[in-house]
Amino acid sequence: MSQTTLRYGPTTSNVDAVLSIGERSLLASTNEPLWKVLGSDARTESLDVLIDGKTDIVTHFKKTGSSTVQHTFAHLSKETSRNMAVIRSDLIHDLVFKQVPKEGEVKIVLALENKEQVYAAACAVARAFPLYNKKSAAQKLKARTVHVEVAVAGGVTSEEYEKLNTVANNIRLAGRVTDMPTAELNTTTYVAEIKEAIKDLLTVKIEVISGEALREQGFGGLYGVGKAAEEPPALVILTHTPAKVTVEARPVFVGKGIVYDTGGLSLKSGAGMCGMKEDMGGSAGCLGAFLSAAKNGYGGVLTAVLCLAENAIGPKAQRPDDVVTMHSGKTVELNNTDAEGRLVLGDGVSYATRVLKSTHVFDMATLTGAQLITTGVIHSAILTAHEDLERKVIDAGKRSGDLCFPILYAPEILKKQFDSKVADMKNSVADRMNAQASCAGHFIESHLDPEWKGQWVHIDIAGPAGKDGRATGFGVALLVSVLEKL
Repeated sequence: MSQTTLRYGPTTSNVDAVLSIGERSLLASTNEPLWKVLGSDARTESLDVLIDGKTDIVTHFKKTGSSTVQHTFAHLSKETSRNMAVIRSDLIHDLVFKQVPKEGEVKIVLALENKEQVYAAACAVARAFPLYNKKSAAQKLKARTVHVEVAVAGGVTSEEYEKLNTVANNIRLAGRVTDMPTAELNTTTYVAEIKEAIKDLLTVKIEVISGEALREQGFGGLYGVGKAAEEPPALVILTHTPAKVTVEARPVFVGKGIVYDTGGLSLKSGAGMCGMKEDMGGSAGCLGAFLSAAKNGYGGVLTAVLCLAENAIGPKAQRPDDVVTMHSGKTVELNNTDAEGRLVLGDGVSYATRVLKSTHVFDMATLTGAQLITTGVIHSAILTAHEDLERKVIDAGKRSGDLCFPILYAPEILKKQFDSKVADMKNSVADRMNAQASCAGHFIESHLDPEWKGQWVHIDIAGPAGKDGRATGFGVALLVSVLEKL
């Protein structure tokens, strides 16, 4: 595991390096909040070259007593178009990842224009410090702390810093479990990880339905996907109930937790299978957001429904042509066992709308490769019938840095892609060139309770869930931000 502890808030500890990030004018000597944090002795004439736009990064070394401190100043571009965040959180991640030394105590200072930028900037830093690392050299590194402080007019309170610490820790937790190979994180050990994560949260209760109990209780989609694996599939239901309920909304997060996806009997290629340990990134994002909300004292009843399975091959594996009965009661003819995520999520949203008293359901998944073609590697794709909720999720993405963009919502024309002669629907499209990402979302939507009066949104994070071979913990900051506006 990583030897780096991340801590948000002021520090007087001695450090070996300081990285200050901000737009050029915010790194100038006239920006009092910055120099209040850094101290006037950190100033250097070489910084004028950066302020004047002749370079983007300046590093100098300052001798303090018997030690020498490395000071790096990095310009952060202000260029943000209308579909981007309140600050270039993508660039903050890259600057931190490249400029922070791998060893030694470090202080990162974020020089920001306004407090609206604090959340996205702080979360971007967390994504740059993944926890899972099995490199032998990494095990030899000394434990260290990276301190993160914000320089902004009006300052950041200790309570705000503590909430940032909670979210940042859970972004890193979500990234860690997503990065873990299935030899370490199967469905059984994942459940153990979840139980460990909630053990100190007195407001949280857990229920686990696994193995044959899933079949007996009608979860045909989840059971079918996971029944061939050595470890059984499981539905994990986490519920946070505050001592005093102050929020009327009853949101439910539903996460796809495919701990490994071989494709089943519709087997992936060798190259296409690499990285499929990350197919549980949606459940990890939901888990991290749930833990953050519970620890930070969310005022409403909140539930996370995590649909865990390994899509394996073996004598018990479901086959193309099999017909599965879902929790919704609808039947599905399998024409592609590699379209398994929508099966487990179909059961999850059915449970959320039929059994739980939900007002809002957010399902999140690394669902389709088509998402990357549709909205790219930074923006997730969102699908919903509700324009007001769509706007709330997009705005939450801008505030958090977990960016979103809406995709085509047209069930009246796209559900025909799943027509079956022998069942209510097939599980994969007839035409792969016809809005695949939207079609997959509509499949999930078809398993909502038709009598349910709430609002649902589907979030496909196949692209932004990973960056350069590492999990990003995408979705944690997004869902926490969404809760603030329900």
